[in-house]
Amino acid sequence: MTSVSLEDVSDVPIKFRVIHGHRRAYRQLGSGPALLLLHGIGDSSQTWAPLMRRLARHYTVIAPDLLGHGESDKPRADYSVAAYANGMRDLMEVLGIERATVVGHSLGGGVAAQLAYQYPERCERLVLVASGGVAREVTPILRVAAAPFAELAIPPLQWPVGRFGGSVVLGVLRALGTDIGRDADDLRRVFDGMPDGSARGAFTRTLRSVVDWRGQVVTMLDRCYLAESMPTMLMWGAHDGIIPVRHAHIAHEAMAASRLSIFEEAGHFPHHTDADRFIRELRDFIDSTEPATHHPERWRQLLQGEADCPPDSEVVTG
Repeated sequence: MTSVSLEDVSDVPIKFRVIHGHRRAYRQLGSGPALLLLHGIGDSSQTWAPLMRRLARHYTVIAPDLLGHGESDKPRADYSVAAYANGMRDLMEVLGIERATVVGHSLGGGVAAQLAYQYPERCERLVLVASGGVAREVTPILRVAAAPFAELAIPPLQWPVGRFGGSVVLGVLRALGTDIGRDADDLRRVFDGMPDGSARGAFTRTLRSVVDWRGQVVTMLDRCYLAESMPTMLMWGAHDGIIPVRHAHIAHEAMAASRLSIFEEAGHFPHHTDADRFIRELRDFIDSTEPATHHPERWRQLLQGEADCPPDSEVVTG
């Protein structure tokens, strides 16, 4: 099992394009079939950078910073999942990418599923990694962060004393062997990636579009039947303290033709915990499946409830 280090990503430089008047940051490497990698809330393309060199040996790999994240602009704008899907369609258009296998982690999984729903002709395959948007349950940390005026508590947490206190808490959680503690380094990195008011504002608006005090407010379950012909893989950590692994099984049951792979030692970032396995299984999934073909007439039938049940599914653990 090989974990990744996110300390040095200088060999995967950031590029920029202006779309709708806003600067969009992204990383791009390689050639061949397109692979679009989408990060989670508060994160950036940095989460994928350590894997990109290896994936770029076989694919054109694009890892954007979603609007409001990373090096992309952080305007007062629409930060809904649907708006992010529109933004990915626009970036693909600007970069001349007609179709791609779309891989989404956490919030990025919800965006990937929405992209497949809004623009099925753009998606060849769907890979959901510890994805949001399956069921209501989510870590209480995000519920509290989505509460009214919760953003007022973020600046003090980023003062030296607040950072020290946060590091101590995460260290204790890791020492106790908690699921959240497994991802202490990644959670600290994501929190440190919100250094100013514009970043924190974008984070809050994004979070409130998908989470409230009762949990997640969006779900892919009412539309995932539309992906019957879309090769789909679900990858999850068995110890995910952010979005429980139970959601993987719910999604797998709802998307009966999907593959499910559980990383037994991983938390919310399985692509970091065991990068070798992640890349191996992603490549095998791509190599063993044909790109989806969009059929408008079949799409209309599905929308009207005239669909047959999709084929059986498979589960991989280890």
